[in-house]
Amino acid sequence: MVASAAIFAALAVALLPATAGAFAKAVWGPIVRNGVNQFPVYHKLGVRIYQMDLDWSQAAPKRPADPTNPKDPAYHWPAAVAQALAAAAPYHMRVLLELINAPVWADGGHAGPGWAPRNPLDFAHFAQAAAREYPHVHLWMIWGEPTKEGNFQPEPRVEPGEPLDAAQRAAPHLYARMLNDAYGTLKAVSHRNLVIGGCTFTTGNINPLQWLENLTLPNGRRPRMDMWAHNPFSYTPPVFAGPPSPFDEVQFSDLPELERWIQRYFHRTLPLFLSEFEIPTAPDDTFNFWVDPELAASWVREALRTSRRWHDIYALGWINVYDDPPLETGGLLTANGTPKPDFYAFEHN
Repeated sequence: MVASAAIFAALAVALLPATAGAFAKAVWGPIVRNGVNQFPVYHKLGVRIYQMDLDWSQAAPKRPADPTNPKDPAYHWPAAVAQALAAAAPYHMRVLLELINAPVWADGGHAGPGWAPRNPLDFAHFAQAAAREYPHVHLWMIWGEPTKEGNFQPEPRVEPGEPLDAAQRAAPHLYARMLNDAYGTLKAVSHRNLVIGGCTFTTGNINPLQWLENLTLPNGRRPRMDMWAHNPFSYTPPVFAGPPSPFDEVQFSDLPELERWIQRYFHRTLPLFLSEFEIPTAPDDTFNFWVDPELAASWVREALRTSRRWHDIYALGWINVYDDPPLETGGLLTANGTPKPDFYAFEHN
């Protein structure tokens, strides 16, 4: 009975952060900019989670002899992670690490970023080593936007609404195994580790519904995870009203539909970690869409208020803190550091 009580208590602690009343604002951004620590800015914005990549290809350029051991000589852990942890600590911010980019020795010899590993266990071993190297990190995201062209190669483009053939199903099947295996190794290091998977965005080579439908293991079961990551880049107001987006896109307004899809295929609700969000305010933005800065601020207020009210959203993250010159794109601040209207909206909501 004592052992059972201890196990139950441990499970309760592990599940609590991902279930009840834990909404947090998150951000991607520089640790230092022009020699100035940026964490006071993030603290002013009310950020509770700082997100950054941990690039596998840079951390392990050569195959480790003991891949689960972070002290293996092949590992070269980036100084930026330790720097971020030190900068976040005074503000009680958590650091999220997104594991991404297979090294050449794991991806079949392909040069350049964005290639998936051939063996999902290689990725799981790297995740385990990373968790041992960074025991204070408990938020782990598995590969950003694998459905985006060039992010999870080789991955074919699929027409919206079309069933996937065997070759097209290879990418979600591989990702499912990577996610499931990494879940096991990360939980083995600490039951406090939360594993964030799926990692879809508004559209993609494979759209979110197609990705969900085909995210299965060889035995037909679904991969394990604690939260589903989605980047709901939107060209319509972030409100839960109106008709669904075309082509099974998932903008912010479609998040209830995404949760229904998750329930359909995973037979349970998963908290949504909205890792990347921004509202462009310039005509030449990557998204080929923009709105007036004051309207952008109103959309930020609505997105944050909805996120706080809707219990299924765990976090909402902003992707670009500063504009990229010369355009005033999706940043909360201009390139010279002047706050834009959506900065204040993000700060006060």
